[in-house]
Amino acid sequence: MKEIVIQPVSRIEGGAKITIQLDDSGNVADTQVNVLELRGFERFCIGRPVEEMPRITTRICGVCPWSHHLASAKACDAVFGVTPPPAGRKLRELCNSIAYMEEHILHFYFLGGGDFVMGPDAAYEVRNVFGIAQKLPDVARNVVKVRHMCAHMLEIIAGKSIHPAAAVPGGFSKPMTEAERQKLIPMGKEALELAKFSIDYAKKNIFPAYIDAVKTVGVIKTGFLGTVRSDGAMDLYDGKLRMMDPDGKYEDFEAKDYLDYITEHVEPWSFVKFPYNKKWGGFSMDPDNPKGIYRVNTLARMNVADKISTPLAQAELEEFRANFGRPAQATLLFHWARLIEILYNAEKTLELLNDPEITSPNTRVAATPRAARGVGCTEAPRGTLIHDYTTDEKGLVTAANLIVATCQNNAPINMSVKQAAKLLIKDGKYDQGILNTVEMTIRAYDPCLSCASHDLNGQLACKVDIVGADGQLIETLTNQ
Repeated sequence: MKEIVIQPVSRIEGGAKITIQLDDSGNVADTQVNVLELRGFERFCIGRPVEEMPRITTRICGVCPWSHHLASAKACDAVFGVTPPPAGRKLRELCNSIAYMEEHILHFYFLGGGDFVMGPDAAYEVRNVFGIAQKLPDVARNVVKVRHMCAHMLEIIAGKSIHPAAAVPGGFSKPMTEAERQKLIPMGKEALELAKFSIDYAKKNIFPAYIDAVKTVGVIKTGFLGTVRSDGAMDLYDGKLRMMDPDGKYEDFEAKDYLDYITEHVEPWSFVKFPYNKKWGGFSMDPDNPKGIYRVNTLARMNVADKISTPLAQAELEEFRANFGRPAQATLLFHWARLIEILYNAEKTLELLNDPEITSPNTRVAATPRAARGVGCTEAPRGTLIHDYTTDEKGLVTAANLIVATCQNNAPINMSVKQAAKLLIKDGKYDQGILNTVEMTIRAYDPCLSCASHDLNGQLACKVDIVGADGQLIETLTNQ
C-alpha cells in the first residue's frame, strides 16, 4: 500500500500533516489528518486565582487572543456571580467585532485567498499573499492597511491588541473617552468599505470561477453548532447555543449545559480530541453513516441563525441561502460565510461606536471570590468556544475545561479531507495542484492548532519515523 504524505499543511495556524493511503489500484483507501501535539493548557491553570484566567488564556493563541480573553472573562463573571454594566458589555462586544475583522481579513487574504486569487494549480511560490500582492497591488495595500488599522483600534480601546488584559471579571477595565470614539469612527467606516469591496469582488471574480469545486470538493453532511439571540439572530458574543442536525432541525440550550450535549472521542493517531453530540447515537466518521458529527465556524453560524441583525449582512445571508439552502453543507462555503461575517462585524462596530452608552464611565462592578462553577461561551472566528472553570472558596481554580472550536471541527476536517482525496486521486495519478486542493478543504475551516493542541511543558511534540531504502519502517523516535 502506497502513502502520500502532505507535510506540513501550509497556511494554517499550527502544524499538521495529511497521510493518504492508496490501495493497489492507486485509489484512496483511507486518510488521516495527523496533529502530533498534546493539549495540556488547562492543567497548569489549576491553583491560579480565577481572575488571572482572562490574562493567562490569551497566551493560548496570538492570532485569536480576544476570543479566549472574552470567553474567559465571561466564565469569571459566572464564577463571581456578577453582571457587567451595559458599557462594559458593549466595550467587550466592540473589541470582539474589531478582532473578528482583523482575523477574518488575515484568513481570507493571507491564508485562504491564494488558492482562489492565484488558483489552486498555481506554483506554490506565488500561491500566497505575495502572489496576491503582485497580481492585485492596490487591493493588497488596502488589506494590509485595514488589518493594521483594526489592530490599532484595539490598542486605542484596550491598550494593546494582542494578549489583552482589558476584560476583567465584572466588566471592562477602562472606559472609552469621547475623543477616542471620534477617532475610531472613521476607522470603522474604512473597515466597512473593505468589507463591502471584499464580498462584492469575491462574488464577481472568485466564487463563480470555482463554483464547481465549491459544490463538490470536501462536501460532507453534518450537523452545526452556533450562538443565537432569543429572537434567533446570529450573535458572536452572547446568547444561547443552537445545535442543528444535518436535516435542519435544531435544539437550543444554555452554554452552561454543554456537557449534556457534547462529549469527546479519542483516536490514537491524533493528539486533538474529537468532540461530538452524544445525543445523536454515538461517534462515527463514516461518510455514508456519520454519527454525532457537527461543525462550528462561519458556515455553521450562517446555518443556525434565523437572521442577521445588520442590514447589509442580512441581505448577503438571504442571497447565500437562495443559492445554497439551509443548512448549506459545502465545505468551501466557509470562505463565503467568512466574508459575510466581515461585513456584519464592520456594521456592528459602527453600530456600537454610535451607541451613546459606549462612553459611560461605569464599565465594571466589584467581584468577590467564592466557591463556584462558571461557564463562559463566545463565538471565536473559528467557531464556538467554551471556557469552564470551578473554584474553591478562595477563588482558586480547581478545575478548568476548554472546548475549542478547532477541536469540534476535527472530525469534519478529517471527513472533508477524505472525501476530497477520494474525489480527486484516481489510479495513483495526482500532482501538486490536486494535493493543494485536498489541503484547501482544511484551510476552509481556518483551523488553529495552537488553540486545539498544547504540550503540557510547552515543548512541541515530535515523532520521527526512520524508513529504510526498501520503504520499511526501521524505528520510531518520539519525545513523548
